[in-house]
Amino acid sequence: MSFMANTATIYHNQRCSTSRTVLGLIRDAGIEPTVVKYLETPPTRDALRKLLGDAGLKPSEAIRKKEAVYKELALAQASEDELLDAMTEHPILIERPIVVTDKGTVLARPATKVADIL
Repeated sequence: MSFMANTATIYHNQRCSTSRTVLGLIRDAGIEPTVVKYLETPPTRDALRKLLGDAGLKPSEAIRKKEAVYKELALAQASEDELLDAMTEHPILIERPIVVTDKGTVLARPATKVADIL
């Protein structure tokens, strides 16, 4: 028998359909998550590094390459540290949603990946 997570935090952008879907899946599982609107209150560089590390991701695996600022800053050849700096300075570059529960941390893309930690 598997036990459900008790708490959840979602790094959320309400304009993103995947993020809204994941928020709904968490609530459907009976959990009212802490919602971090990361565009308004972005994580610090250290917090973002930990979040990505906990999800087993490098910055290059969690950056939104289709955002205009990605091209404007010419990040295609950037180092992982440079990408982390850019994501901290321009939180729109952080892929979403990232969900943290007591069972783990995932970048919930596709949305169904959130089930792994609920």
